Amino acid sequence: MNRSSRLRWAAAAVLALLSAPLGAEQLYRHDAWPAVASDRRAMAVGDAITVVILEATRAASKLENNSSRSTQLGGGLQAGGIDESGTLSFGGSYSGAGETVRSEQFVAQMSATIIERLSNGDFVIEGRQHLLINGETTEIGVRGRIRPQDISADNTVLSSRIADARIDYDGEGFVSRSAKPGLITRILSFLGIG
Repeated sequence: MNRSSRLRWAAAAVLALLSAPLGAEQLYRHDAWPAVASDRRAMAVGDAITVVILEATRAASKLENNSSRSTQLGGGLQAGGIDESGTLSFGGSYSGAGETVRSEQFVAQMSATIIERLSNGDFVIEGRQHLLINGETTEIGVRGRIRPQDISADNTVLSSRIADARIDYDGEGFVSRSAKPGLITRILSFLGIG
């Protein structure tokens, strides 16, 4: 076989290979490709979501009570050379007022997980966060129902947008124990002395 025959045979083989269909794997998957400008929003059971807890409450109660009472009794006695008279008076007044004002604010940010998708498309979320700082243990828990449209582009939801919300905040440690009144103070308060 001469050189030109070999070249023709090699060219035919290359053309045959190029005309055969080639299989390739696609790199882009539209269902799992995150957007360039934002994170992927939580949309399925098991997905994580960030809950921004902004809760503020204020309650005030005021009571005023005023009362006064005045009683006067008078009388006299005349008999022979005795002429006596006397007056007795009683009086009293009471004025009392009481006011209670309570204000609380709770700000936190934590992650929760979608644990259920309801028939109407809403999600049930639940999450817990445990912190141990300088001997103080703090636990924050959140559970409730959210709508998919309330999840922002950065995959967060405000606590005010959680329906049937249950937000727990509890702590224990030296600071928590020190903030509670002692046994004697509680007994005196119960008896109305303290």
